[in-house]
Parts: sequence; structure tokens; C-alpha cells
Amino acid sequence: MTENDSQELYPSDLGTQEYWEKTYALEIANFRSHGDVGEVWFGEDSALRIVRWMRSRTDLINQNDKIIDLGCGNGMMLVELAEEGFKNMTGVDYSKKAIDLARGVLKNKELSNIDLQVCDILSEDQSSLTSDFKVAHDKGTYDAISLNPDNPKEKREKYIKNVHNILLPNGLFILTSCNWTESELQSQFKDYFKVLQMIPTPSFKFGGKVGNTVTSVVFQKI
Repeated sequence: MTENDSQELYPSDLGTQEYWEKTYALEIANFRSHGDVGEVWFGEDSALRIVRWMRSRTDLINQNDKIIDLGCGNGMMLVELAEEGFKNMTGVDYSKKAIDLARGVLKNKELSNIDLQVCDILSEDQSSLTSDFKVAHDKGTYDAISLNPDNPKEKREKYIKNVHNILLPNGLFILTSCNWTESELQSQFKDYFKVLQMIPTPSFKFGGKVGNTVTSVVFQKI
């Protein structure tokens, strides 16, 4: 992680809505021309680790529980969950182009029972989202918010509160980040969530020290 003196990440175009609209416009064109669904953040293996964990924790999650994918992008995480038997899913993204691509991907996969919405989770108006989700999933969205050039700390704090609001009591928030460590995430979310479990991710060794390039945390609403 690269930080400045205020302990925030250095700003990047990846933190702006304009960047993602342009990116998904290109990916829609690629999908329509030769069926390429586009980039999968952190790789397909990262998504599969989350799905396998969810499938294994029948004590916490059942296949009919309401699940929301925050920043669903091309919708491939929803596809993976559907293929594992999960039935009650919503995908949201603030990029209309992302939702257009996800609709095309889901149609191609013959999945018609997944709700997709253009929705900014940072908006003051969350009326389009109910407050009865058992699981919220985020793979990269919190990272993108953290890279926003305009008041990222304020946006992160608003995001955490809004995710807390849409979850049921004791609901789960599964977060994968490549910018923040476990201890940093625990500190940032501690007023609203507790760490339930870490999902193991691949590690690397350099200079005698072992580290991870990706962190996956399962939080529980408090």
C-alpha cells in the first residue's frame, strides 16, 4: 500500500466514475464483438475463494438469503454465486455502462432472476435498496472509493455507514482489498463491524518476510 501523510491512499483515476464509465463502454464493445466479459478484479481465483467460503458456511448463509454485490461490474461474481445455487441476489454499480454490460453477461448465461440496479452506494438516498440483506459483498469497490481524489476519508466513512444500514442484524460483509491490510480494515470498520473470519489468500515471500497482495475479510454487523 502506498500512502501519503494523511494515511489516505494517493488519488487515482480509478477512484472516479468517469474512469469506470469509459472502461465499461470499451468492455461492452468487446463483449458485443467477441463475447469477452472484461476484467475480473483480482482474478477469477479471488472470486472463487469467496464463493467456496460462502458455500461452505451453511451455518451462516443459506442459498435463499438476500445477497448484494456492491460494485458488481460485469456481473461475473453474481454468475459464480448463481452457479453455486444462490437464488436471491442483487447487483449494484454507479456506472450505468457496468450495469448494461452485466445485463448482457447475465442474459448470455441465461440468468434472469438477478436484480441489477444503477445505484451509488455513497448517495444520501438509498431508497432503492432494502435493509434486509444477509450478505454484502465487495471486491474492489472500497478500494476504488479510497482512491477518489475528492475527500476519500469522508467517502469511506459514508460507505461503511451505508453498508451497515442495508444489512440485517448480524449480517455479513465480505470485503476483498488489494490496498488495505487486515489491521487497517479492522480499524476503519470497527465502529460498525467486527471481524468474523479471514479468508486465506495467496502469500508471497520477499527478503525473508511473508506478505499478501490481497486481503479478504468477513465482517459481521454489530
